[in-house]
Amino acid sequence: MNNVELVKKAKNGDKIAFSQLYQEIYIEMYRYALTVLNNKYDAEDVVSETVLDAYRSLKLLKEEKSFKHWIFVILSNKCKRKLATYYEKNVSLDEEINVVDSKSEDIDERIMVKKSFAELSFEEKSIVTYKAIYGYSSKEIAKYMNLNENTVRSKLSRALGKLKCKMEV
Repeated sequence: MNNVELVKKAKNGDKIAFSQLYQEIYIEMYRYALTVLNNKYDAEDVVSETVLDAYRSLKLLKEEKSFKHWIFVILSNKCKRKLATYYEKNVSLDEEINVVDSKSEDIDERIMVKKSFAELSFEEKSIVTYKAIYGYSSKEIAKYMNLNENTVRSKLSRALGKLKCKMEV
């Protein structure tokens, strides 16, 4: 069964169909939220909230083929709101640094990468995440973020330049 059929069934109240849709994109949603928020608990929370909101408002989705885009817009907005609370509470985005390798050079590099990434704007983080983690094209990112394709390319270039400059310091 394809996604369009699953979405139609889910819109008609089929919980199993919605569950199947969720299972197909959960990992991608979680990775996106984790990359943007840099906190596994908050990432889990915003994904859960997104899924609940999507389930409750699924009947409002006009085009079944746009389900993935639609749910990522919800997720992106929730991430944006959560980031705003970080700044309000003055919470450090690099609270959790999961260290797998104990080499101090690796730890320092990971810390630097996380701090540099945390300093990017939400839009820059989103674009870099879509490109670097998911391998989306500029055209796909433009569609997800409702931006011009050339704008995505220039913002990506600037964001990567910022990261490079911060990493060279």
